[in-house]
Amino acid sequence: MKRIIVLGVSGSGKSLIGQQVADHFGYPFFDGDDFHSDANVEKMRQGMPLNDDDREGWLITLNQLLIDNPAAVLACSALKPKYRTALRQGVDEVKLLYLKGDIETIWQRHQQRDGHFFNGRAMLESQFEALVEPTENEAFVVDIAHDAKTVLQHAIKLLSTE
Repeated sequence: MKRIIVLGVSGSGKSLIGQQVADHFGYPFFDGDDFHSDANVEKMRQGMPLNDDDREGWLITLNQLLIDNPAAVLACSALKPKYRTALRQGVDEVKLLYLKGDIETIWQRHQQRDGHFFNGRAMLESQFEALVEPTENEAFVVDIAHDAKTVLQHAIKLLSTE
């Protein structure tokens, strides 16, 4: 069994593509957003970006999910190498799928979302500032400029190659 982390900035399609990848492989799906503390959610609702300290406990929780589930798909921003390292700590066979997009494409998608706690372009810009893109040696990279069906097909093809 395998574990897959679908990563990217907010609005890149992690939840949508992650759920569909999980369905395709028959794995359980976990959305990292569901595991933020109340304090983190409130901070983001107010348009304030999370810092490394805010994310520490959240990353530990998500890592434990991966440890506890021999097969799983996890949607998580995983913006920095140290976050990705924390998520993979003590876990074998983790594939990373990076949903890559430009800020304008993703901002347009954000504006069409209803009811999400992530609030404002400034927060999206802060994610792009914090983002250290994974290399092609670290993650499978999928361009999200295409429609969701095409992104999913490309993702499944890449994930099925190993």
